[in-house]
Parts: sequence; structure tokens; C-alpha cells
Amino acid sequence: MSYQVFARKYRPQIFDDVLGQDHVVQTLKNAIQQRRLAHAYLFVGPRGTGKTSTARILAKAVNCVHGPTPTPCGVCDSCREIALGISLDVLEIDGASNNSVDQVRELRDNVRFAPVRGRYKVYIIDEVHMLTQQAFNALLKTLEEPPQHVIFVFATTEPHKVLPTILSRCQRFDLHRIPPRVISEHLNFIATQEGVTLSTAASNAIAAAADGGLRDAESMLDQLVAFCGTSIDEQQVLEVFGLTAEQVVLDLSQAIITRESTKALHLIHAQQEAGKDLSKLLTDLLNFLRSVLIAQVDAGSLQDEQSEKAKAVTTSLKAQLNTGQLLRLMEILSEVEPTLKWATNKKLHLELAVIRAIQSLAEVGFDQVLDALEELRQGPVNPRPVGKGGTAPLVIQAARTLETPGAPGASGNAGSVNAAQDRESEKRPVVTEEIPIVEAVEAPAAPIVEPETVVTSSRSSESGTQAAETKPDEEERIPAAPDINQLWIDIVTEVRKSRPLIQQYFTVAVPVSLLHNELRLGFASQHSMAMETLLRPNNRKYIEQLLTERLGQPMSIRGETRDDLVPIVFPDKTEAATNAESDFKNDPLIQKALEIFQAEIQAAD
Repeated sequence: MSYQVFARKYRPQIFDDVLGQDHVVQTLKNAIQQRRLAHAYLFVGPRGTGKTSTARILAKAVNCVHGPTPTPCGVCDSCREIALGISLDVLEIDGASNNSVDQVRELRDNVRFAPVRGRYKVYIIDEVHMLTQQAFNALLKTLEEPPQHVIFVFATTEPHKVLPTILSRCQRFDLHRIPPRVISEHLNFIATQEGVTLSTAASNAIAAAADGGLRDAESMLDQLVAFCGTSIDEQQVLEVFGLTAEQVVLDLSQAIITRESTKALHLIHAQQEAGKDLSKLLTDLLNFLRSVLIAQVDAGSLQDEQSEKAKAVTTSLKAQLNTGQLLRLMEILSEVEPTLKWATNKKLHLELAVIRAIQSLAEVGFDQVLDALEELRQGPVNPRPVGKGGTAPLVIQAARTLETPGAPGASGNAGSVNAAQDRESEKRPVVTEEIPIVEAVEAPAAPIVEPETVVTSSRSSESGTQAAETKPDEEERIPAAPDINQLWIDIVTEVRKSRPLIQQYFTVAVPVSLLHNELRLGFASQHSMAMETLLRPNNRKYIEQLLTERLGQPMSIRGETRDDLVPIVFPDKTEAATNAESDFKNDPLIQKALEIFQAEIQAAD
């Protein structure tokens, strides 16, 4: 008998031999056991994943003398004829060369005849997407209502080219790319059966190059046996197929992440001199960096994709970069991938991309600046020298609030990716100084908090009454400020000293009532963003702390929007507030931030 290549010799003969497609195999076995066979199946997947082999096994299962059975015997006449491709009841048709409407009409006429030996006539049409639209239309009626003795099995690598009317008449099964680990184990099995010594590194290299196609891997092994004889190592695999060694990819990745430019360039030069495809090197590099990224999120998902050596390197590298740096690294390398394929000097383009990627790791990202400012605002480990106004700690507290009313991402984790993206969308960051002071308006007499009563402003009463009086045993008394307007003026004065950048949010607020240890603040509808800013956890805590210090008991605040408010007239800024604001502008951290982002401090409109 003539020589039979590995791809044919070790072709799956039963469902259990199909590798990496457990979801498809289990469904078909259950359908056969339960006698729930469909009249049309569509197998979709990349090349070499077992579409046609699964279709043949299905034909065996339904025509075996012991069937229909999920475990065909393989020795009866029907099983042997199907395995050899000579069965009159199983017709394999190439859709690429039999795609005319006349040929489909002939097929449609032949389906009426009963099977010769088995129970079913099985039509396997490979590359079914190559049929013309007229051929598809000629097949529609027969496909929807075929004779009971006919089963159609279609196979395709491009399901998007199949008409929706055909798809809707079939049970679709998507076959996945086979994991490299599974392919490597199968290659070792074949090598054992053939008496060939195949190293683990060599089988891993073949599995990686096969890109999920088992047939490709078997063909490569067949070629290597012809070239190398009975002993195959990794170096021979790399030489025959021009592949890049896994260790080279790991070393290059380590050199980039550890910022060793010289080592990275030497590796690229060595691959160029060895005649390796630099486009493939870049692809392998991106795939490995992708594995590092996935490992940061879910390391368990890489169990079948990496060798033990690659897993160890991935584990060590994923802790050296954060997700943002890794994404930026991959983005820079991905930008050169389309041009590298057609570039005359591939080495130059790859070297430039690697150098840019290494330099990007040293750049200070916007989220890192915000994280640093946030840490300083919460309290530095080593306090900085006090400025001329004695306000250095206060400047640090204000450094985190570099935002204008309505700026997105003002709350939450400043270091998160979403917050960084929101802030980066601003072309020129503006540091708000203050909003103009409200013009002097004759304010109505402020309600007085009597010793035995608690008075609430008429604006907070939904019934429109002027005031509400309660007895001491019904309401808690506030034995502090003489009136809430003056209390709020004192609060704003303190804010001007300590946090000048957020004072504009305070000056648009109007105190409505002081009741039940709660200060209610009113905001005009156009100042709803200011209300949201003041009620954020950090600002709310700050205001409540100021109120508690002045009133001598725990206080809370609540905001509401109203249109019947009369603004409060605030005094001019104090000298201390002016000094604090000046110190903030001259702070080295703020100056550095302005330099990095090419920004300037402007007064709010």
C-alpha cells in the first residue's frame, strides 16, 4: 500500500477522536442517542479543525449496522466504505467546483432515490459558501423539506457568505481553534506511534505555528520527519519553517518591559541576520504581550495556550507593569504592524516601534499625576515647608480639585482608566480660580435661631408658611450661630483660606434652614452641578466638619434646587485667602502639572 500522510492516517474515526470540539461532539452524540437527528447541519470553523471529519463520523453513526449509534463500529461494510470515501450513500461534494445551478438541480433530483446500503443518504458539501446565489435558491425547497432518508451536512470557513435563508434551515455548529497544548500532545502521540523522537520544545513550536489547525500541525510534522529523520528538536523546526524561537520572544518581551533598549535591538538584529520574518516576530511579540494582559485579569484562561516556560515569564512580567502601561505598549507596537508587512526596511520600522514602546514606559501618565496629587492631598509622609501664608498643607488639599463645574470624572478613583480618559478628553485643562462675587443685593433679614425654638426659612416649606415652631422635646436646638446666613458666610470665609479653588461652589449656595442637626442648602437650577460637587463625599465631610466645629455638635448637610432663592452678599476676599491662592498657583507640583499638560491657570467665567 502506498504511503499515507499523517493527516489522513490519523484522521478521527469516531467522535471521541475529535480533539478540542467537545461541545459539538457531545451535542451530536446526544442527538443520535435520543433519535433527534436534524435534516441539515452546518459546520463552521477555521481550516483543519475537523469539520469534514466530523461530518464523516456522523455519516458512519447513522449508517452503521449497529446504529444509529454514537459509537460506530468501524468494521462493518458501511463504516469501512465511508472511511475510504467510496460509499454510494455518502456523497462528498466540493462546493467550489460544483457551484452552478445545473449541478444543484441534478443533486436535487438524485435525493429522491433511496440509499443503497444504509439508512440515510448523506450529502456532505464542503466550502458551501462558494455556491452561487442561484444555486442556493435552487436548493432551498429541498433543503427545507428533504426526503426522510436524506441528511445534508455543510462545511464552511466563511459562514457570512452563506445566505441567511440557508442558515435558517440548518443546525449550526461552530468548531473552535484547537488549543496549542492539545495539538502538542497529539503530535507527541503520533511521534510515539511512528517511532520518532520529538522534543517538547519542538512540539510546542509546531503547535504554535499551526495556529489552531490540527491538520496543519500534522502536515508540518510529516515534513519534519522527511527532513530530520527519527529525531526532531526545536532548532530544526525553526530552520525548516523560518519560525522564531519562543525563547527569543520571551527575551525580547523582557527587554522591552525592563527598558533594556540595547538588548532589544541586539535581538532584532540577530533575527534579521538569521533570515527570520520580522513581521512574524512582531506578531508573536504582540501575542505574548496579550497573554501578559490577560494574565493580569484572569490567569486561568491561559491554561491551554502557553507552555510552562511562557507561563513562568508571564507571571514575573505581569507584576512589573500596570494595565495602562501595557495597553500603551501594545498600542505603539500594533501601529507599525500594518506597515511592516509592506515596508522595504522592516528592521528599521520594528526598531523604531520598540524604542518608542520602551520610552512610553518612562512617561508619566495623566492618571499617575492624579494619583500622586491625591496621595499628597490626603497627607504626605514628610510634610513640606510651610509657605509665607502658612498654607502649604492647605495647598496640598486643594491640589486634587483641579476641575471646573461639570467636569466629567470628578469623583471616584482618580487613577482608574475611565477617569483618566475623561480628563484626557479636555484639550487644555483649566484651573479654576474663582467665579465673580455676586453683586450686592439687599438681602432679607435672616431668621434668628431662638434659644427655645428652631426656625426654618419660608422657602423650605412646601405649604408656603412663613415659619415653624416646635417645642424643645420635639426638635433639637442649635445653640450656636445667631443666623444661618452669617453661619454660611463664616464657612465661605474659611473655605477661601483653605480651599480657594472650590470656593465658587460655596458662593452660589444659599442656606435654607437649620433643623434637626441638618443644614439645608438651596441652589438655583443652573447651579445643579455645584450642588453635586459640594455633596460629594470628600466635600460633604469637609463642610460637615466646619459646621460641627462652629456649632459644637455633629452636623450634616442636604442640598436642593430652588428658583426662589435670594443670593447672599459675601465680603471681599481676605488677605489670607489671597495669599493661599497665590501659594497654590506657585506650588512646584502645580507648576509641574501645568508644564506637563501645557496648561494655564485661568479665572472662571
